[in-house]
Amino acid sequence: MPALRQNVDLVRWQDYADMTEPLLARLAREASGQARAVADAEGHFSAQATVAIDRSVEPFAVTLTLVPGEATRVRSVRVAVTGAAQDDVPAGTDAIASAQGGWLLGRGSVFRQDAWEAAKSRAVEAIRASPYASAAIARSRADVDPEAHAADLDVEIASGPPFRFGRLEVRGLVRYPVSLVRNFSTLVEGDRYSREALHAFLRRLDATGYFASVQAAIDDDPAHAGEAAVRVDVIEAPTKRIEVGVGYSTDTAYRGNLSWRDVDFAGRAIQFSVDARVESKVLDATVRFVRPPDARGWRDSAGAHVERTDIERLVTRTAYAAVRRQSVDERRQPAFGAAYYVDEQRPDGGEAVDAHALYVDGAWTRRDVDDLVAPARGHVVALQAGAGIPGISTRGFGRAIAQFQAWHPIGRASGVTLRVEAGAVLARSREGVPSTLLFRTGGDATVRGYAYQSLGVKRDGAVLPGRYYALASVEATRWFSETWGAALFVDAGNAGDEAGDLAKPAVGYGIGARMRTPIGPFRLDVAYGHDDRRVRVHFSVGLAF
Repeated sequence: MPALRQNVDLVRWQDYADMTEPLLARLAREASGQARAVADAEGHFSAQATVAIDRSVEPFAVTLTLVPGEATRVRSVRVAVTGAAQDDVPAGTDAIASAQGGWLLGRGSVFRQDAWEAAKSRAVEAIRASPYASAAIARSRADVDPEAHAADLDVEIASGPPFRFGRLEVRGLVRYPVSLVRNFSTLVEGDRYSREALHAFLRRLDATGYFASVQAAIDDDPAHAGEAAVRVDVIEAPTKRIEVGVGYSTDTAYRGNLSWRDVDFAGRAIQFSVDARVESKVLDATVRFVRPPDARGWRDSAGAHVERTDIERLVTRTAYAAVRRQSVDERRQPAFGAAYYVDEQRPDGGEAVDAHALYVDGAWTRRDVDDLVAPARGHVVALQAGAGIPGISTRGFGRAIAQFQAWHPIGRASGVTLRVEAGAVLARSREGVPSTLLFRTGGDATVRGYAYQSLGVKRDGAVLPGRYYALASVEATRWFSETWGAALFVDAGNAGDEAGDLAKPAVGYGIGARMRTPIGPFRLDVAYGHDDRRVRVHFSVGLAF
């Protein structure tokens, strides 16, 4: 047992240069009890420990022998919750089900002390994540039967009262007004407390660039449950910074980028950024201004973008200027805007085709998931609709995209992810529509097993974007630990100039490794493209939309 080295003094002091006979004798006497205590903590309650000292050699040889015996295993588990949560449907009852269903030390598990403490802590945290923020262990007992090598576990959690969000208290602001923090919040005074809602607010603030550190918590005193203050502590970040980065992706290969940020442009908390990116297949630059959100949670932005791509023997040059308004609420997120595009497409060996458009659009995204960063349960729906304005555009057209993704857990360590997408440009022809608003697919985040944007309209060896696209994906994941897992997947999709072109989707399938990270799941996939008859490696991080 590795724990012997940390918890048995005889082992820890074995290299002590000034060891004396009395000290050695004392350490030897204590070693047996300390070793048995280590064995107890590991679930071996009938362990035998002996110490032998051989004084016939120099230096003395000391042997600690531990016979752990049969491990004690959990025979029964009872996790009960008392208090108001019992009758609170669904918030309280769902939290109770989560605490009971997510119990870590199940029947048949070796009863270890650290696992026992971790299981109790996990169960309490499951209740505290609900409106019952002051939940605590009221009573816990582990009855160990040494003869049967069995343990019966009994835990009772007192839920306490349900909490509601109270006033927002902000500390640490120097440069910015309190309204800046308040307007990023979607918490409503009087609404029932949710840890996930509080953490979403925290992540939102942390991602703004205004702050170097953000902490948020509620007053969890049960006496203030009806109006629990939300306390936010911030440390403001330097307003200006420059960022240099290099990277690699399996879609566009090598990448270098240079960025300049000023989060307090003109002293009004307006965010100004300039970004330049050089990739093997893409060159682009962006200038952007973003206003802080208003009191209704709307955030306005304006910017300009230029881009050159050379993908699948099609060279595109695109420039656009855009304005946009978007809600800060990630769970119910409407957005709308307008952009003016100027675009040139030049197939390899062909003539350039120019297009321009004034494009206005609206979008709506609904995220009903258990975790916004790394969902395991729930679904996301995203809808977009827009139009190229006739007379101001080369060609008038309509455009719509629908996306759906769902996560369904199977037991504690497995799950299935389903994804479906489709899009259409409503026009008589693709000619006159900017390439950015048309569709190609294939690559890391769409149809694995195929090169990036290699699925589209085939013409003279080049792959052009089409008016329609659709894709679907099914993935089964098995987690072997809190961090690592493996996946099997099948992707299918295509893009074309007619809806009928989608009737024969390109299919890819394969296996992959998964790792949970703070910015979302990391994926490393090996996929076989059935149509291409090639194996490709893909990796990506985060959610696709």
